[in-house]
Amino acid sequence: MKTICVYASSSSAVDAVYHDAAHRLGTLIAEHGDALVYGAGAVGLMGVCARAVHQNNGGPVIGVIPEKLVELELAYREADELIVTETMSERKQTMAQRADAFIALPGGFGTMEEVMEALVLKQLWYHHKPCIFLNINGIYNNLFAFFDALIADHFIKASHKDLYHVCATPEDAYAYLENYEPEPPHEKWF
Repeated sequence: MKTICVYASSSSAVDAVYHDAAHRLGTLIAEHGDALVYGAGAVGLMGVCARAVHQNNGGPVIGVIPEKLVELELAYREADELIVTETMSERKQTMAQRADAFIALPGGFGTMEEVMEALVLKQLWYHHKPCIFLNINGIYNNLFAFFDALIADHFIKASHKDLYHVCATPEDAYAYLENYEPEPPHEKWF
C-alpha cells in the first residue's frame, strides 16, 4: 500500500470536469488499495476525492487539518484518521511525512502553496517522491508558462522541470506512479 497525498481545491463551485477528475482519482486510489492523505476537507474537490476512496472500499483516508478549520466545520469527520494540527505548516509537514507521492488536483492558493513546498523540498533533496500536476482542462498551463519564463530568465534551471510530472488524467497519473523510479540526485539549483 502506498499513501498518496492529494492537494486539491476546497471550492465546490468549480466546473463538473474537476469534480469528475477528483472522483476518478479517489476511485483509482481505492482500486489500488492505497491510502489517501489530504487536507481533511469535506468540501470541494478534497471532499469529492475522499468520499470516492470510501465509496469504493479503498484504503484508509487520512485527513490532516488545522484546528481553526475544524472549528469552521469543514473537516471530513468520516476520515479513518483525523489529525488536528495547530498550524497550516504543521499540517503540510504531517501530510508530507505520511506521503509516498504527491498529486496536485486543480486548486487555489492553498493547493499552490502546498505543491510548491513539495517541489522545493524535492529540489533541496529532502525527498525523492513523485510530484504530479493533474492538469485537468489545461488549468495549470499558465503556471507552466511561468516556469518557462523563470527558466528563460535564469531563476530556475531547465532540468528542474524534471522535479514534477504533468498528467492530463487520473489514469495517466496512476500509470506514472506505478512506473516511477526515483531520479538520481539532480544538479545544484544555485
